[in-house]
Amino acid sequence: MIRPVRPLFRAITMSALCLVLAAALSACGRKGGLDPPPAAVAQPGTEAAPAVDAEGRPIAPRGPSHRLPIDWLLE
Repeated sequence: MIRPVRPLFRAITMSALCLVLAAALSACGRKGGLDPPPAAVAQPGTEAAPAVDAEGRPIAPRGPSHRLPIDWLLE
């Protein structure tokens, strides 16, 4: 004979599942405003125009090169 699932056990199981799901989804994204575009960041004391491409869009400055352990796959 199959024993019916106890209502208290089912409620505890569902509560634990909802808690795990809520904890997993709470880490999605980051709180805060959008970062300004590279051309909007002005250096104090410099009034030079930002570099632009052929279509007039600002070109982001080249960042530092960071090597990753899996870079050998891409080379």
